[in-house]
Amino acid sequence: MEANLRRNYATNLTHGVFGMTGFRLIYAPTIIPAYLYLLTGSAAAVGLGTALLQLGGTVSPILSGAQVESRKRILPYAVTVGSLMRVMVLALAIAAWTLEGTALLAVTLAAFLLLGFFSGAQRVAFQMLMAKLIPIDRRGRLQGIRNMAGGLIAAGLAWVAGHYFIAQEWLGNGYATTFLLAFLLTSVGLVVLRLGIREPDAPRLRPVLPLRDRMGQFGELLQHRDFRAFLFAHGLAAVARVGLPFWTLFIGDRLGLDGALIGSLSLAFLAADTMSNLVWGSLGDRIGFRAVYLGSLLCSLAGLALLVLGDGWLVYASFVALGFGFSGWMMAAVTLVLEFGAHEDIPMRLALTTTVEGGVSSVGPILVGLSIAALGYAPLIVAAFAALIGSLALMLWRVREPRGSA
Repeated sequence: MEANLRRNYATNLTHGVFGMTGFRLIYAPTIIPAYLYLLTGSAAAVGLGTALLQLGGTVSPILSGAQVESRKRILPYAVTVGSLMRVMVLALAIAAWTLEGTALLAVTLAAFLLLGFFSGAQRVAFQMLMAKLIPIDRRGRLQGIRNMAGGLIAAGLAWVAGHYFIAQEWLGNGYATTFLLAFLLTSVGLVVLRLGIREPDAPRLRPVLPLRDRMGQFGELLQHRDFRAFLFAHGLAAVARVGLPFWTLFIGDRLGLDGALIGSLSLAFLAADTMSNLVWGSLGDRIGFRAVYLGSLLCSLAGLALLVLGDGWLVYASFVALGFGFSGWMMAAVTLVLEFGAHEDIPMRLALTTTVEGGVSSVGPILVGLSIAALGYAPLIVAAFAALIGSLALMLWRVREPRGSA
């Protein structure tokens, strides 16, 4: 690990900045919901699109974990699934330029499903790659710098996309232009990763087993008390995360949904997401990522309260707090899980965690969309508060910091 640490650290950082910049334009809870709402005029359709994006990533982490755990080198596989993920972003752009009506909606939803599938596979592969290449006490700082730099650029680009690309319909379709930009940025990052990484052989490998047999061993992973409790807490937090794409519509109903509002909310969310990364990363390196997870839940609760009760500038402050919470939650989720249990079990721990998160996030948006259409936003607000409080309680009283309990 130490022999090529400087090179691998710099390569991971550069790849992450470009990838984070591009994919934040896709995964920010503003642009995609607004795009789907433009195509359909339906909150239920927004829920369906978000659900498909998550559904694709529900099964693929397990398949990816089974692929990764028996390979001496992960990079070729990671580049393959990363390339396929980027092709789906390009498909969104091409469809937006060339199709209309039902055909456009069908291709867009199919692209979301496949984008989610390859995203789930990539997440397992890339996190396992980081576990091989970067020491545990430097991962937080790396992710913090990467996410901050990529997020700052993405926040500015999201504002530009809303105020110029979308509002002025650049190249004939502002959303297509935004998707194309995301494809180009993420592709540059992947090329840098492929050319720059020096990956050692894995220190230990799991024997190759049929997928059914490997899935049958999930029970062994769940015997780890803290990891088991973390899975429940993470699932509850994922319930609250389901609401993120709908908060833009919630505010849009009050203020009027247009390109300027989308750009401003995107800037508030992504700038906060970005600026908090160094704080979360340094905190995680110093005292552990359990503290980061707890802090992220508290920020999310504060953001949700401001969203519901606030007005005027407090609306934008709510997206700042939600951005802080989302940033810490994502960083802690993918880093904390690396520290539970044995090294050779990391791929399947990642797979199981991502599958739980994806399962909740794939069913939730459909239910939320239908609920909003029938009952308004009140059920979603109550469920989000309850889920965050439940997750916070589990993390406080059932999950120990793994560095201290090993």
